[in-house]
Amino acid sequence: MKLAILSCGPNSYSTRRLKEAALHRGYDVKVLNTLKFAIDLQQGMPDLYYRQKALSHYDAVLPRIGASITYYGTAVVRQFEEMDVFCANTANGITNSRDKLRSLQILSRHHIGIPRTTFVSDKKDVLPAIERVGGATVIIKLIEGTQGIGVLLAESTKAAESIIELLQSQKQDVLIQKFVAESKGKDIRAFVVGDRVVAAMRRVAQGQEFRSNVHRGGIAEAVELSEEYSETAVRAAQILGLRVAGVDMLEGKKGPQIMEVNSSPGLQGIEECTQLDVAGAVVEYIAARVDFPEIDIRQRLTVSKGYGVSEISVPEGSHFVGTTIRDTKLSEQDINVLTLNRSAKVIPNPRTDRVLEAGDRLLCFGKLESMRGMVPVKARRRRRPEIMDLDPESATAAAEA
Repeated sequence: MKLAILSCGPNSYSTRRLKEAALHRGYDVKVLNTLKFAIDLQQGMPDLYYRQKALSHYDAVLPRIGASITYYGTAVVRQFEEMDVFCANTANGITNSRDKLRSLQILSRHHIGIPRTTFVSDKKDVLPAIERVGGATVIIKLIEGTQGIGVLLAESTKAAESIIELLQSQKQDVLIQKFVAESKGKDIRAFVVGDRVVAAMRRVAQGQEFRSNVHRGGIAEAVELSEEYSETAVRAAQILGLRVAGVDMLEGKKGPQIMEVNSSPGLQGIEECTQLDVAGAVVEYIAARVDFPEIDIRQRLTVSKGYGVSEISVPEGSHFVGTTIRDTKLSEQDINVLTLNRSAKVIPNPRTDRVLEAGDRLLCFGKLESMRGMVPVKARRRRRPEIMDLDPESATAAAEA
């Protein structure tokens, strides 16, 4: 395998460790400065130049894109994707995670814990927004801050108003977030690689500092995560489109609360704390994916006229609640169930004798016309077109209408 590590800091701990891990396993690895690429575009031939020379072939790319070069860095990663080079993190995943508001917006539609958050522009909306998240004390965050920079604690409504007014006067967009009191001064960093957590640590703030980041003087300790915390970390990374990520979680009364998902997580703190070869786990995952590439089903389906992927929901009161997947007779309508989503769990390739429950969501591949007929006309106008209700009475009413 020939691996490119995209990094503007070749001497940083994380970049050095990743390179060492690849070399130790016998792979050809180069650290390439992200800003030294030139992107060439022409019909049918996306290409890259590095330091004025045509780039040689690489099997995989591991992006380490800093916040200050997000736009150009993701453009380079996207070009590698268009050239069919495997990227450990996609440009879309990096973009999703880099913006705190965007990442929380994406996570909010899923059954995954996040602190109550609000985003406002008008000064008149600030007080109501603070009340909606539970009142003071609140956390105020810059949308693109990193390493704890731009994260402020306001212990009173007056203080919150003043901080927000000052930041908005400087053209800074801010989030107002519920303060999870029971987790004050500590959080969990889970290092996700693929579909598993390879290492985890609890970070504890020191003194009067409420931010637990190691860069702010926080102390880290290794921790074994429960299944709930591990699953939450992996799902958050996957929802945002990341294969390698540092997922920061608060330990709330109701379970894990996702605080942030980092697409270029540092290795030093977690490797020193856990004594685990996290860099090696990243490199081995990339090598495995190069040997057995994943197919992007969305691209393959564009040539299947009349067929596609859709999500069918099973609402409360549906006649299919309490019946098996086989009894829905979806297969007879040329519809195949790929996964079953139940609350926070995803069940791939579910058995046909599995009994459906209210609130289940089935990810299906099949004839679009058949799936389209399962949702009432009014609901089609009101809801996202790819979310359909599995309710035979509604489908019959729609057909009669």
